[in-house]
Amino acid sequence: MAHEVVNRIEELGPELAALAEENEALGKLSNKTVDLMRSAGVIRLLQPVEYGGFAAHPRDFAEAVMALAQRDGAAGWVAGVVGVHPWELAQMDPRVSQEIWGENPDTWVASPYMPNGVADPVEGGYTLSGRWPFSSGSDHCDWNFLGALAGNGKGKPAQPPAVLHVVVPRSDAPIQEDTWDVIGLSGTGSKDVVVDNAFIPAHRVVDQTEIQTGVAAARAGRTETLYKLPFTSMFPLGITSAVIGICEGALALHMSQQRDRVAVTGVQVKDDPYVLYAAGEAAAEIQASRVHLIDGISRLYEKVEAGGEVTVEDRSVVRRNQVRAAWRAVSALDEIFARSGGNAPRRSNPLQRYWRDAHVGLSHMIHVPGVAYHANSLATMGLDLAAPMVGLT
Repeated sequence: MAHEVVNRIEELGPELAALAEENEALGKLSNKTVDLMRSAGVIRLLQPVEYGGFAAHPRDFAEAVMALAQRDGAAGWVAGVVGVHPWELAQMDPRVSQEIWGENPDTWVASPYMPNGVADPVEGGYTLSGRWPFSSGSDHCDWNFLGALAGNGKGKPAQPPAVLHVVVPRSDAPIQEDTWDVIGLSGTGSKDVVVDNAFIPAHRVVDQTEIQTGVAAARAGRTETLYKLPFTSMFPLGITSAVIGICEGALALHMSQQRDRVAVTGVQVKDDPYVLYAAGEAAAEIQASRVHLIDGISRLYEKVEAGGEVTVEDRSVVRRNQVRAAWRAVSALDEIFARSGGNAPRRSNPLQRYWRDAHVGLSHMIHVPGVAYHANSLATMGLDLAAPMVGLT
C-alpha cells in the first residue's frame, strides 16, 4: 500500500500541476506550492519521529518524489534534494536537530555539499567562508548544509584534504539573487549562497567520511535501519527519483495528447503503429527505471535490517543502477518527444518543460556514468577501488 504522503500528493496532484508554469516563471517555487508540499509532509518522510517525521522506508520517499515530479519537475527536484537532509541531520549531534526542528518540524534545510569553502578551526568550532552554487529550494529554507574543506588554521585547506558537512543558518548564508538563469528546472530556485567568515559551533559540523561509513549514526545512537544506509545510496535517491518522475509525467501527458491527434499526413495517431510502438516501448523503459531504482534501495534496506554488512560491491550495484535508471528514462522520453508532433516544442505545451527539466536533471553529477560503471566493474571482479572512487560509490 502507498504511504499516506504519496496518497496526499496524488490528491493534490491537479493543484500542484497547475502551479508548475508559475514556478518556472518565478525561477523558484511559489509559496502556494511550498504550502502544498508542507501539507503533504514530503520533506518529513526521512525525518526522525521524535521531531515530527515519519522515519519512512526510503522506497516511500522515492515514490513520493516521483509522484510530485510527475506534476511539477521543479517541485519534485526540491523534494528529492531537501527531503534527504533530515536523514543526515538525524545522524548528527542532537543539538542540531533541536535547533532546526525544536519549534517547527516543517523547517527546511537546503544544500549543496560540494566543498566550495574552507572551515578553519577556532576555539569552539570553525570559521567558514566560501560561495556555493546550486542551492535548490533555498528561498524556502531556513538552514543550509554546505560542503567545506577542513582548514589548516590559516584559512587554507589542510593536507591531506578532508571534507566536512557544515550546517549554517540562513542569516549566515544569504542568497545571491539572479544567479539561477537556466533552461530547465528553473522553478527549483537553485541559487548561489555566500558565507563570509561566519562562526560555526563544532556540533554543527560533521566529517563526510563519518557519514559515509556510519560512524556518525552510531555515535548519535541511531539504531533504525533507515539511518544505517549508505550516504552514497541515499543522497542520489531523491535526485534520480525526480528525474524518473518527470519522465513519468511527460509520458502521461504525451499519451493524453496523442489520443485525438491527427498527423500532418491525415492519419490519426491512434492508427499509426510506429508512434504507438515507440510509446509502448518508452512506457516499458520508464517503468523499468522506477522498478530498478526502488529495488536497489529496498535490497540494501533488507540487508541492513537483517544485520548484514553492506559491501563496496553492494553499493556499486546500487549506484550503477541509479545512473542507468535515469539515463534509460530520459532516453525513453526523447523517443516520445520526437514523435509528439510540431506542437510539442511550443512554450504553451507543458511537454517541452518536462523534456527540458529531465535533461537538466540528468546533467547532475550523480548521473555521470563513468565512475559508477567503472567502480561496479572493478568491484564485481573483486578488485580494489582507488580511494576517491570508493568515496563516490
